[in-house]
Formats: sequence, structure tokens, C-alpha cells
Amino acid sequence: MTCSKEYIERAENAVLHTYNRFPVVFDHGEGVYLYDLEGKKYLDFGAGIAVFSLGYGNQEYNEALKNQIDKLLHTSNLYYNVPMTEAAEKLLKASGLSKVFFTNSGTEAIEGAIKAARKYAWLKDNSTDHEIIAMKHSFHGRSMGALSVTGNSHYQEPFKPLIGGIKFTDFNDLDSVKAQITEKTCAIILETVQGEGGIYPAEKTFLEGIRKLCDEKDILLILDEIQCGMGRTGTMFAYEDYGIKPDIMTSAKALGCGVPVGAFALNEKVANSSLKPGDHGTTYGGNPFACAAVSKVFDLFEEQHILEHVQEITSYFEEKLDGLVEKYDFFTQRRGKGLMQGLVVEGRSVGEIVAKALENGLVVISAGSDVLRFVPPLIITKEQIDEMVEKLEKTIDGQ
Repeated sequence: MTCSKEYIERAENAVLHTYNRFPVVFDHGEGVYLYDLEGKKYLDFGAGIAVFSLGYGNQEYNEALKNQIDKLLHTSNLYYNVPMTEAAEKLLKASGLSKVFFTNSGTEAIEGAIKAARKYAWLKDNSTDHEIIAMKHSFHGRSMGALSVTGNSHYQEPFKPLIGGIKFTDFNDLDSVKAQITEKTCAIILETVQGEGGIYPAEKTFLEGIRKLCDEKDILLILDEIQCGMGRTGTMFAYEDYGIKPDIMTSAKALGCGVPVGAFALNEKVANSSLKPGDHGTTYGGNPFACAAVSKVFDLFEEQHILEHVQEITSYFEEKLDGLVEKYDFFTQRRGKGLMQGLVVEGRSVGEIVAKALENGLVVISAGSDVLRFVPPLIITKEQIDEMVEKLEKTIDGQ
């Protein structure tokens, strides 16, 4: 049997080095556990970066995909297909929005949202100098449009010039946003909970204020729910807990629970006055296979009462993380919402903690340069949270 070391060497020789991967080759998963080629077991509190919400080896999910493989994988968007229709209806019911466009990733969803916002503004005045306000320390993807609204110069610098007309402002600072608004502003884009930037939930007054500004000036509010959506914070989409709705919402990651798929959804106002035939397209987006996954995910969320479970277990999870802050001086703060949590680290390397945890059979990831991020499958139990704490303490104490 080929060992992990050999596969790692082969991958390094064949795959473009755009990731500094950890030295492990995962082979299969079961529930909230992953197993490498040698059979070592890992408790997964990363879920493929907030993707595998239903855990590994969910038989109903797997069977739905196997059945669709036997029927039809792809036809193109020149024709209708049943899974796309059903997935669209379920997503719109959950989001409260009007129309949806399926993509192949979250980054593609952001690109579509930007185009929809610009087209909406162009139809009003035929002007091409509209501006979009984005947030500092945000992350929306690495393609040119998504990178342009990502508030991190480290990611942007080598790829300039990016798309123009982007202004950056401070997250959770309404006055900072107001100062950037002009007659040219056509959209404001933000993550409801900032992920890569360090796990920062939007404050209620901030999001309410942004919504009010957008309503007053006919500016579109684009909410990026790619990481924080699909039940992770205890509601299907994080904005529901704030009592507001976006004009455009982007989704991906747990939307397909492992199958590459994304979407941007629009309210009626934007759907009726933005993208038309010829404006936007995708060969694979909305394919029967990916949409069968999306459709089944929504069914399983309801059947397995996933949202209720997240709501019930969040307080226990937060309590255990707060206990780590109390126990260790270098954990200075817990931030987060639902099962999207982070511990702020000072005086120690987050990367070293992540690497040592992996050696001890625990998968955790980082967010930014100083946050230890926890985004486990949404089916996590109290016993598994206890197991995580035990493994993390063992990692920290050097046992």
C-alpha cells in the first residue's frame, strides 16, 4: 500500500504550490472524524473550512448523489433540469429572496453579485463610474473581482490593477461607512460574520444602520454568507438573527456539503432590474449533480433538525471555549457566533498550535494571523466538544 509520504512527494511534484499543506493525506471520514492513509483518527473541527456540516458518510446524502450520477450529471444551462428547479425553490424559501443563480464556488457567487449590482446601477443612469463599498479585513475570494472587494492588501498587491471603484471602510463602524458614501455608491458588500479576517460578527446596530442607509439611497446591500450561512450561526442564514434582509446574498461551502457549488440570490427588486440573458453565464453552474446535493442538504437540515441542534449546543461550546480563555493566558478572547468561533492568541504561534493539534489527532484551523478557528460539522455533540478540549489541552501542555 502506498504511504502518505509518497503521495505527498508526488503531489509536490505535480500540483502547483499555492497552498502550504499540512503533512497528512486524508483517506476517508465517518461522522465528525477523518482517517489518514495509515488509519490514524482525527477529530475534525475544521469541516473542510466550514463545508461538511452534515459530517462524513451521511448515507442519505451519499445515496442521493449516487442516484443522480446514474441519471444525469450535466446538460448545460441551455436546458432545464429537475434538481436545479428544486434546489432553487428550497434556497429561496430559506433565504426569503426572489431569484437565484447557481455557480461552482463562493468566489464565483461574489463575482455574480458584483455584476448584478453594477448592472442594476447602470440601468438607472447608464453611468459606468459606480462605486462599491467593502470592509477592511474582509475576504471574498481570490478571483479578480472578488479580490478587488477583499480588504487585505497582502492578497491584492501582486495582482493590481484590480477592478476600480472600490472603497474600503471599517467593519462595525457605521460612521466610517457613511463617510465613504457618494452619489456614485451602488452597493455595500460585507460578511455577516467576518471569517478569514478573524471571526468578527457584525454588530446588530451596524447591520441595521447599513440596511437603513441602503434603503434611503437605493444602494444594494450584498451579504456574503459563504462561511457563516447554512445554519452555522443557528439560523439558516446569519442575517436572519439581525432582523434584516440583503438585496443580494452569496452562499457556498455547506450549501453543497462537499460538492463544489455556490449561489447568489437576489430580491425581487434586483432580480427584475439587473442581469438579463447574455449578461452572465456558466457551463457547469446549476448542473443536476451539484443541485441534487443542494436539494438533499436542505431536506436533511429539516429532517435532522440541524438548526435546533446548533442553537442547543452553542452555549455549551462557548462555555468550553471560555474555559480555555480562563485557563491559558495566551488565549485572550473568544469571538464568534453559533458554531463559528475563534480564540484570539497572543504570544504564541497559531500555526504551531494548529500543526501540533494535528499531530494529536485534532483538526483546527486559523483565521488571520492570530485566531484559532473552530468550525466543526453542525452535528457535533457535547462529548465531542469535550474530546476537542482534551486534545487541545494536550497539545498546549506538550503532553
